[in-house]
Amino acid sequence: QVQLVESGGGSVQAGGSLRLSCAASGGTFSSYTMGWFRQAPGKEREFVAAIRWSTSRTSYTDSVKGRFTISRDNAKNTVYLQMNSLKPEDTAVYYCTADTRAQILVAVTSTSRYDSWGPGTQVTVSS
Repeated sequence: QVQLVESGGGSVQAGGSLRLSCAASGGTFSSYTMGWFRQAPGKEREFVAAIRWSTSRTSYTDSVKGRFTISRDNAKNTVYLQMNSLKPEDTAVYYCTADTRAQILVAVTSTSRYDSWGPGTQVTVSS
């Protein structure tokens, strides 16, 4: 079972930047598709971004395209989410997640794709 721990969250003013990191341990990181989701108070958890293990192809939800970048460093067992031009509506708890079972028939945008989750890190963007 892989363990995931997020870091890098915090409070920032609108227009600012943050970089989230997610360190993985206990598994074969390079073979996992990795994702970031977020959950705002009173809302469902929603997909933010994903990076596939085989091609490093990335996917983003429309609201963050052009502002957020997901990347991975397999040598460090770490996935990153660079967040620029932050908006108040980006405020949420951000979760790192891993697909360790290669569930390629399930969309990367679905929580059902993933089987390991980190505890989350809070991102707060003030106007």
